[in-house]
Amino acid sequence: MKKLVVVGLMMSNLVFAQSKNDTGHTEMYLEETDGYGGTNKQKRVKVEVTPFEGTKKEVNPFKKGSVMVFWGWNFSTYSNSDIRFKGNGYDFQLSNVVANDRPTAFSFNKYFNPGNVTIPQVNYRITYFPSDNFGITLGMDHMKYVMDQNQTVDFKGYINDPKYAAMVQNGKVDLSNSDFLTFEHTDGLNYINIGAQKYKQILDKKNIDLFWSYGGGIGALLPKSNVQLMGNERSDRFHLAGFGVDARTALSLVAWRHIVVQVEGKFGYINMPDIKTTLNNKPDKASQDFVYGEVDFGIGYTFNTRKYN
Repeated sequence: MKKLVVVGLMMSNLVFAQSKNDTGHTEMYLEETDGYGGTNKQKRVKVEVTPFEGTKKEVNPFKKGSVMVFWGWNFSTYSNSDIRFKGNGYDFQLSNVVANDRPTAFSFNKYFNPGNVTIPQVNYRITYFPSDNFGITLGMDHMKYVMDQNQTVDFKGYINDPKYAAMVQNGKVDLSNSDFLTFEHTDGLNYINIGAQKYKQILDKKNIDLFWSYGGGIGALLPKSNVQLMGNERSDRFHLAGFGVDARTALSLVAWRHIVVQVEGKFGYINMPDIKTTLNNKPDKASQDFVYGEVDFGIGYTFNTRKYN
């Protein structure tokens, strides 16, 4: 029996082979031989088999080389802060000062008119993906910080001007009298930051993908502080005041591989040792630090994505 099998293989003049090409198609060959192991290349027949059309094609909207742009809006909350004011004739600290953000009431004109884009609390950023599911982000968090006017806080230090020194009673000062102080970063706390995020896909449906991301960032504070202190001219100008760091996490819903709807949470720390409180480049300044929480949401677009082969 074994001899018959060997003889049959030697006498056969057809050889079958198959391979897979670069496109994922299967190629099968029938080659006519001379019966002694040699192959007649002139009579090689190629048959290409196309995969079933219903096979799902994997797509990654955050693959290497992709870019995502984003625009959104934020809400934020701040810890109490000790604020120190120092200048000619005074040096004092206000302790545990309460402050909040100031969201703009919604209207289409205020939120979507290009001329009013900085009136709401907005976020905008661009993310580049140097590798699959890993993004480097450059962004601006245009938050707003407003000292609550209706509060009484502890006072420590001195004021030479008797008018304002008289407003300090028993080591406390009532800030509801705006003649003493108004203090806010309402033309923007302006956290300019660079960050890195890792993305993990948690849902993969037809035309819909859901990603969870986590990471961190660091940046500079360029506020336009609106301050009026003890009768001085109101200071309202951009100035590099300090730095910030943050941890961040987000959910990103991607539709049709390009449209991104994202909600993000941040927890961070801000330190500003050089807040301008007067005009004309006087040496007067304030300093403060605090922690903050921020939630932002908005819409983005990712492009230069490609299908996996």
